[in-house]
Amino acid sequence: MQIGIDLGATKIESVVLSNDGKEHFREREPSPQSYEETINIIKKIVINIEKKFKKNFNVGLCHPGAIIPESGKLKNANNSAWLNNRTLQKDISKELNKTVYCENDANCLALSESIDGSAKNYKTVFGLILGSGCGGGFVINKKVIIGANNHAGEWGHNPLPYLGLMDDEVSTLSKASIMVPNISIEKYISGKGLESLYYEKYGKNINAYEIFKNYDENKKFIDNFYNRLSRSLSILINIIDPEAIVFGGGLSNEIKDLNLIKKMTANFAGVKNINTAFIKPMYGDASGVRGAARLGEK
Repeated sequence: MQIGIDLGATKIESVVLSNDGKEHFREREPSPQSYEETINIIKKIVINIEKKFKKNFNVGLCHPGAIIPESGKLKNANNSAWLNNRTLQKDISKELNKTVYCENDANCLALSESIDGSAKNYKTVFGLILGSGCGGGFVINKKVIIGANNHAGEWGHNPLPYLGLMDDEVSTLSKASIMVPNISIEKYISGKGLESLYYEKYGKNINAYEIFKNYDENKKFIDNFYNRLSRSLSILINIIDPEAIVFGGGLSNEIKDLNLIKKMTANFAGVKNINTAFIKPMYGDASGVRGAARLGEK
């Protein structure tokens, strides 16, 4: 058995998982909003679990952003800014006096689902997270691929393809001559990105889930989101061509018809049909913490 910890912007979830996928413990608590408190609460969680089970465990931790190989510092934790430029893995390993296996949260999602989840029958699996932000992870033969720069899977940081096709993208594009705009995929398809675009277009400050709840009122806006999402997914098909794409994150739950997204993606990829499976995660938002536990398996 091993401990998995999912370090999110608003909650920290922990689990004790055996190699056969059985959960023996699960707990969730609010995330602190400072680095020092984050280290302290992770340490407390591990100590309490090990006392409860009277056993020392390997520990895996999934987190937003990526660790820079040269410095060991975390970057791109956009919704947990207090983690950026910090040596998270080094510091928590020192506090616990053991190696803590750390990995990006989307990589943990992909790993979990490829081992015993909805993508267990596929060799190449891309796990994407559509939530407050937009992340991705890539797994081949049930092994996480991190890349030379620890950037593998970070599709959300790429520029939105075909920028300017939609009328509400033109304003951003027109500024390109005088400044470098944020034209990332994440800006246009993440939860926070959609909220910002909605406010810019309609002057209303509502959250992403309310936008989808009022589908009839927001049909054009939502259709544009589907268009951008499909355009972005076509990049994945044309570059890494995974056997399966697992749609994780809270915003993914608002997509009721993945077959529609698949057909639209095929169109932008320039083919009639794509063989890639578009699937939901078997373990929902628990996939991240289960994948974190898998990091410490022996």
